[in-house]
Amino acid sequence: MKAISTALNLTKTYKIAIDRLEGLLGKNFESAVEAIHNSNSHIVVCGMGKSGLVGRKISSTFASTGTPSYFLHPGEAIHGDLGIVQRENIVILISYSGETDEILALLPALKRMQVKIIGMTGDQDSNLAQNSDIVLDISVDKEACPLNLAPTTSTLTTLVLGDALAVTLMSLKNFKQEDFALTHPGGALGRRLLLKVKDEMIKDNLPFVYSYSNMQDVIVKMTEARLGIALVGSKNNLEGIITDGDLRRALVNNEDINKIKAEDIMNSSPLIANESDNLEAAHERMREARVQCLVVKNSSNFIVGVIQIFK
Repeated sequence: MKAISTALNLTKTYKIAIDRLEGLLGKNFESAVEAIHNSNSHIVVCGMGKSGLVGRKISSTFASTGTPSYFLHPGEAIHGDLGIVQRENIVILISYSGETDEILALLPALKRMQVKIIGMTGDQDSNLAQNSDIVLDISVDKEACPLNLAPTTSTLTTLVLGDALAVTLMSLKNFKQEDFALTHPGGALGRRLLLKVKDEMIKDNLPFVYSYSNMQDVIVKMTEARLGIALVGSKNNLEGIITDGDLRRALVNNEDINKIKAEDIMNSSPLIANESDNLEAAHERMREARVQCLVVKNSSNFIVGVIQIFK
């Protein structure tokens, strides 16, 4: 089909552009990373049109990965919003041609403020390049657009280079999952990384049975609690747990279920979590052990709950 052929031509062009970009990474990239890493202030990202859309994404990625940043629209900047730029800021100006009017209009003011300018452009002889302290080359052989007009390949290289800056800075800052969670408290991953086991554990109507309880009592408790397990013992003395899998194995082995006691099929060494443990770490333990429940104890070694993970 022509549609697939056209799409494949685009991906081929993109692959070539990425390979070319790899060859363009050098001392200027290292200088940009070093400047941003040593900055004690926000990074300002500015671009017009498609470059502006990519710039917003780059700024957002910076901000969410440990490098404070905000996006400044060049049109708004020349009508007052330039006031958010301070002398200690680093300003990243994006223009593939290096001759975008709205971007060039900012240069005199930025020069007077003595900010460090990082220019991302495809033309090393452009006005933007000539007026930048550090120039990052985003040039491409051609756009993926059949007319070689619409920004396609060039926006890709700009985005990739911006992400490369962000990821490199993450490494330098030793940015961890916990740091990511602090900037993403509303996301699922952020919540898991910030939450403790006690925040999600089930603590009411725990299915305790005695070691001498028969299987009918065990099944009733498991059914009522809807956790798929029964806890053998008491809150201050856990002797073991029984899972629905333990029950199935007993049936498969043709054991007389009427004669089985809880202690006969319980696991006397169940996995235990502390209520102050990180929730994501507890979930990872469960995934590794291929279990769906963990028994939770407090600092006094009392059973206080159960956490579940749903596969």
